[in-house]
Amino acid sequence: MSNRISRNISIILRSERLIAQRHLAVLRRQTGLMAMALVVSAVGLVMLNVAAFFALQEVMTAAAAALIVGVVNFLLAGLFVLLASSKSSIEEDINAVSEVRDMAIEDLEAEVRQAADEAKSAVDAVKSMAANPLGGIAPGVAASIAKAIVKAMKT
Repeated sequence: MSNRISRNISIILRSERLIAQRHLAVLRRQTGLMAMALVVSAVGLVMLNVAAFFALQEVMTAAAAALIVGVVNFLLAGLFVLLASSKSSIEEDINAVSEVRDMAIEDLEAEVRQAADEAKSAVDAVKSMAANPLGGIAPGVAASIAKAIVKAMKT
């Protein structure tokens, strides 16, 4: 029983560690993509500012090109934000680990309940012996005395 308890505790701890590692990996990925979105947005903002300046200074040529570059940068930033906010893979990744952890917890709870029941039975037996010390011995002694009496009567 002790071996099963320690095994289940080990499984629970390993499962929790794997789940935490997966959450951290997703968080790192999202942080990196958000940082990229921030950089691209900053570049896009600078380019839009330059484009607006050129658009006011000249009627088209260089300003149109800068405007297009700025819009493309914002579209890329939006794409990075969408990629960073997708959470579909994390649930799929940790489902199996969570199931193993939950099974180990259930098994551990059953082991603890069984140990508690055995301890309660032992306590009840000790209480019973304390209340009636001859109660546990009496049936065996009575049988021996009865055999002795029967034997004595035959002879």
